[in-house]
Amino acid sequence: MTPVILLATGLAAEKKSAEVTDWAARIGWLVGLALFVALVYWLMREGWKWRGTLQGDLPELPTAPVEPGPAKLSLSGRYHGSTTAGQWLDRIVAHGLGTRSRVELTLTDAGLDVVRPGAADFFVPAAALREARLDKGIAGKVLTEGGLLVVTWAHGDRLIDSGFRSDRAAEHNEWVDVINSMIKSTSTEGAER
Repeated sequence: MTPVILLATGLAAEKKSAEVTDWAARIGWLVGLALFVALVYWLMREGWKWRGTLQGDLPELPTAPVEPGPAKLSLSGRYHGSTTAGQWLDRIVAHGLGTRSRVELTLTDAGLDVVRPGAADFFVPAAALREARLDKGIAGKVLTEGGLLVVTWAHGDRLIDSGFRSDRAAEHNEWVDVINSMIKSTSTEGAER
């Protein structure tokens, strides 16, 4: 045999295929990533709880009266959360106000009844209503212009904006008109006394 053939045969015998996957390194990266995700989730949860602690001075939410009267308006939709009035990114999480959910809203002469399956229901007395308007966003939810019904109400010494979106967005204008006219009539009745 020629030396070239012997050399080529010797090189071929010494070649080994490279390892395709370093399983130990891959598993290490996956465990590290899982721990990082768990840490971020835990920090977010602790931040949410801390925000609730800071808002602990907020009084308990009122409940609907036994006989609220006949319904002026009602709608089905989504509750997107509550914020400090005028500060659409300052979410209020105390007493479950930060929990997004489905919602059934009913407006009566007594006030606004907010029924949320899977979350705490609350009631806004008519005297606590301050304003209703159409807006485009509230903490963590941005929609098209006028896509959100925002109701401003007083609770304790705080003004709160609560955001709702009807399953039929065309209803929002009627809600704004009726709530604002209700507020005007309540304030003129109070001024006449």
